Amino acid sequence: MRILQINTVYKVGSTGKIVYEIHNQLQNTGYESFVIYGRGKTQPEENVFKISPEWEGKLQALYGRITGDFYGGSFYSTSRLINKVRDISPDVVHIHLLNGNYINNYCILTFLAENNYKTIITLHAETNYTGLCGHSFDCNKWLTGCGKCPQVFNKYNSWFLDRTSREWRKKAEAYSKFDNLIIASVSSWLEERAKKSPMFKDRLFYVVGNGLDTSIFHYVESDSLKKKLGIVNEKIILHVTPSFKEITKGGKYVIEVAQKLVLDNVKVVIVGFDGFAGKLPSNVITINHTKSQNEMAQYYSMADVTMITSIRETFSMVCAESLSCGTPVIGYKAGAPEQISLDKYSDFVNQGDIKSLTNVAKYWINNPVDTYLIQREASIRYSKHRMVEGYINLYNQLYR
Repeated sequence: MRILQINTVYKVGSTGKIVYEIHNQLQNTGYESFVIYGRGKTQPEENVFKISPEWEGKLQALYGRITGDFYGGSFYSTSRLINKVRDISPDVVHIHLLNGNYINNYCILTFLAENNYKTIITLHAETNYTGLCGHSFDCNKWLTGCGKCPQVFNKYNSWFLDRTSREWRKKAEAYSKFDNLIIASVSSWLEERAKKSPMFKDRLFYVVGNGLDTSIFHYVESDSLKKKLGIVNEKIILHVTPSFKEITKGGKYVIEVAQKLVLDNVKVVIVGFDGFAGKLPSNVITINHTKSQNEMAQYYSMADVTMITSIRETFSMVCAESLSCGTPVIGYKAGAPEQISLDKYSDFVNQGDIKSLTNVAKYWINNPVDTYLIQREASIRYSKHRMVEGYINLYNQLYR
């Protein structure tokens, strides 16, 4: 069986790593596996193709801001992708993310549907059933057609136009042409929302949780890292984020908790720090992004607890990675994290309740649990092998 995955990135970022793991596992189990992606470095690997030049990505970003058409355009890359799909002639096409200024969503979806390619779409965010947004938060306009989007100008930087209603209709029209389409969600929370979308009426739905490489994400010694950071006997709260200053990641709450614990012999380590408007408390240690997964496992293993403060998450790889390294997780209820975590080793409180968040932080750093018990359970729940087996079952279901 020939499987083709399509994604914004490959090998980097959460979805890029997931695509990489699926690709490798498929090859190791005798499948013909191919990957097409749009952004990032060209990877010199067999059956892996980057189809979008950087100049077109920049041009498409500008086109989106001027026209409000963020998922159209990209005609050169889209043409290249369609030709590559024809060359590969896959038995199953597995779509991950189509955002990222590298592909015309409507053209590729219509092409796949009209040529009867058996297709799986994995929902990693809400982009696939909204007019624009990756997270709709408390907005329910996606249930009826979008328009007058509260995020289009501030978050997505459209300069002039709100075309989310038109974009919603174009997606719905493209989906309606499919005869062989499965919708996979990375969490039950996300599936429950997707099932409400009129775009996906009467479609087949499945949940396949994200997986990771537990040969990397497991408990490791971190004394050298503690020494490097100047941490001696302090308790450690870890916060990991792709962008600390991104308002939806709730960085301000991390600072508030740190401030309340400044006299409690606690260090708050932030990985992914890219700026903060105010003054940082004296017990905060900031780290820029690390591309090393092995180093990231050291950070998780070093911590007494990992804190997640996002407003919304559709899965949370941070949660899975931390637990796989034997470190409990606390945070705000954000949708999927409290659902996909290990109940015995996690604690989530209501959004914005800084007092409760501080209290659960104190509890977990002062009541250590058996690292290896957490790791053992997490290694099963978040195994990349379990994820790939889930997708192989879906491939076989479509292919038969």
